[in-house]
Amino acid sequence: MILARELLLGGFRRFPAVVAGDFMLDRYVTGEVSRISPEAPVPVVRVRSERLVAGGAGNVAANLAGLGVRVYAAGSVGDDTEGAALMALPVFAEADTECITPLGPTTVKTRVLGGGRQQMLRLDREQLTEPRGEDIERVVSKIREAASAGSRLVLLSDYGKGFCSPELCRRVISFARSACMQVWVDPKKSDWEPYRGAFAITPNLKELSAAAGRAVANEDGEVAEAASELASRYGIENILATRSEKGATLVSRGGALHIPVWPVEVYDVSGAGDTMIAAAAAFSSAGLPLCDAAKLANAASQIVIGKVGTYPIMADELLSAVAEEGAQSGGKIYSRGDAAELCRRWRANGERIVFTNGCFDILHAGHIDSLTAARALGDRLIVGLNSDASVKRLKGESRPVNGELSRAKVLSALEAVDAVVVFGEDTPAELLSVLRPDVLAKGGDYRPEDVAGREYAGEVVILPLTDGYSTTSVIERISHSK
Repeated sequence: MILARELLLGGFRRFPAVVAGDFMLDRYVTGEVSRISPEAPVPVVRVRSERLVAGGAGNVAANLAGLGVRVYAAGSVGDDTEGAALMALPVFAEADTECITPLGPTTVKTRVLGGGRQQMLRLDREQLTEPRGEDIERVVSKIREAASAGSRLVLLSDYGKGFCSPELCRRVISFARSACMQVWVDPKKSDWEPYRGAFAITPNLKELSAAAGRAVANEDGEVAEAASELASRYGIENILATRSEKGATLVSRGGALHIPVWPVEVYDVSGAGDTMIAAAAAFSSAGLPLCDAAKLANAASQIVIGKVGTYPIMADELLSAVAEEGAQSGGKIYSRGDAAELCRRWRANGERIVFTNGCFDILHAGHIDSLTAARALGDRLIVGLNSDASVKRLKGESRPVNGELSRAKVLSALEAVDAVVVFGEDTPAELLSVLRPDVLAKGGDYRPEDVAGREYAGEVVILPLTDGYSTTSVIERISHSK
């Protein structure tokens, strides 16, 4: 994943993010247990160490900072000793904290660990406090400032402690959408009406069930069905549901993508959801296709659950994990980095690589003819597929009819196609600069010298179009038949 590696190697600094929500302090008290109390049948913990880390929205901010993202923080922290300790943590050293407001006492979660890893007890100190009107205005103003500094992302970390009030959520989502920013929500409310219109929401299975109003079994079909219903009901573009030992499911307009877990020994799931939303949102808003962003976020969350306590992901850890995983297993849908590795292997075997690209919104016989002709020009065929965002820019607001996940799945099922790569730019030139195919095949009445990315291919071949077929005409016929 070339873009992902570039982002993890410092590229994220170009894409600051706003984190608004419930900031809290997590305290870990670790000790040894060797006897039972004579006062009551409870273990006695001999304290060995204490550790303070940022929790809630603070952990989301810490994960973003660990990836290299500059954070604008908006929330409430008490004017107390715990609040001072929270704000002194490293995550806030380079963050913009002007929008942190003293509203009530700082929320503190104290976890007691025995034997180094086993959580024995959790103590919560909290007071639910909603933001005032002027606090909400300050948050919107801070988002406006972040947008002017290049931010494309707002994360709402709702832990149910009051800051993410319905009014704040509505105002933030409305403004962010008008500023062309993605809004990602980690939900706590069972009623998702305040989150209406968000770009993405990341519930766990329990939260998904609560919002759906029924128990959702941890099965692919049931999770996808519930997520699709909720997305339609609340106008949410994408739902990335985390499913414990069964990984995660991404539901978008194009369908569902089920992402399995990586093999890892689980020590502590605290904060894994924060890692998931931070990584997925950061990669997606920086230009990575959502399916790739979700897979990287799943990998990041698998890394942190192998640690003890609340633990943010670090860029170098995720870089190492991506390198170890290599090309994704199974199927034909690849990230551009993995596709580049495929090309290197095919080229080493003396195979001739052909590339073609398009939107392939509603697959028809003309597409099949073009793809078959392209495949005949070599030994391997890679199809560059325009992302949903790029199709919308090229074809208009009513397109695509089918989302990128659905279009990629259909193409990957074709015998003529060896690999499908989603790209977010208007032309495939950047993707071609990575793949360097032997042949660039293009359908239509182009002149070879006018084909975008031609300098990165050995030769350009113009394929004839099949008369009578176009996606536009198919859509028109469907509309007229109603």
